Amino acid sequence: MENAFTFRNRTFTPADIAFVRQMIIDNPEEGRCALSRRLCFAWNWTQQNGQPKDMICRGLLLALERKGAIRLPPRKKVPFKNPFLHRTAPERMEIDQSPIEAPLRELFPISIHQVRRSPAEKLFNSVIEEHHYLGYAQPVGEHLKYIAFSGDRLVACLAFCSAAWHLGPRDHFIGWTAKARENNRHLLAYNTRCLIPAWVRVPNLASYLLAGCTERLSRDWQKLYSHPVHWVETFVDTERFKGACYRAANWIFLGKTTGRGKLDQTRKPNRSIKDIYGYPLIRRFRERLCDG
Repeated sequence: MENAFTFRNRTFTPADIAFVRQMIIDNPEEGRCALSRRLCFAWNWTQQNGQPKDMICRGLLLALERKGAIRLPPRKKVPFKNPFLHRTAPERMEIDQSPIEAPLRELFPISIHQVRRSPAEKLFNSVIEEHHYLGYAQPVGEHLKYIAFSGDRLVACLAFCSAAWHLGPRDHFIGWTAKARENNRHLLAYNTRCLIPAWVRVPNLASYLLAGCTERLSRDWQKLYSHPVHWVETFVDTERFKGACYRAANWIFLGKTTGRGKLDQTRKPNRSIKDIYGYPLIRRFRERLCDG
């Protein structure tokens, strides 16, 4: 008898696998992409904004094929390079890098623009690639990108994406169950980049911009992805930074990472240990996040 199959914390019964097998038989002319979308809609497997979870579903189909449970049709097109593994570096864009050294008040008015899915997104990608020590990496899943300007001068770039599946200090602080975390993790965001370029030397600018972004983050997320976020978190590499701007913006120190990474198999530190900071975006965040 065929066994159940677990993929990304979801269990698929023998009946589910038989349904996928029959769907492939009933649609012999369809390719893998079309079958993936068909399965998403058949199971109502969609994101909060109604878009199908197509990439996750394709991963499921490939996992079932590797298991020998199904046989997918041949690929209609084999790319020379996997675009998700071999991404082209962002196009370099020239910006004014003359020094800015002044008190914060002299930069006003400061404007913060959410540039995800806008023409200015290319500028954000270019600046992060050239001037952030980690470079640019295309986020997977939901994410927002912000550029801050003083007049017409770019002074900062900040990015937020989906949060980690499991983070011990954060999960303990929120106090949710594993089931509540599974259901509500999409209500969390992660500050993945916070760049003040080297030519901008303005005390308190980073904490000011963090406050400005967190004030609007949930509304912007709702606008783009049809759901809010109630909590945001970040990691601070203590070998490089002290996290002063997060403390100044009233983020909460939650603890430290283990230094092992999410794919650790040895249970031994293999990277720098980072401080974990979090910030609730609404007052009753625990009530919202712990609702199973």
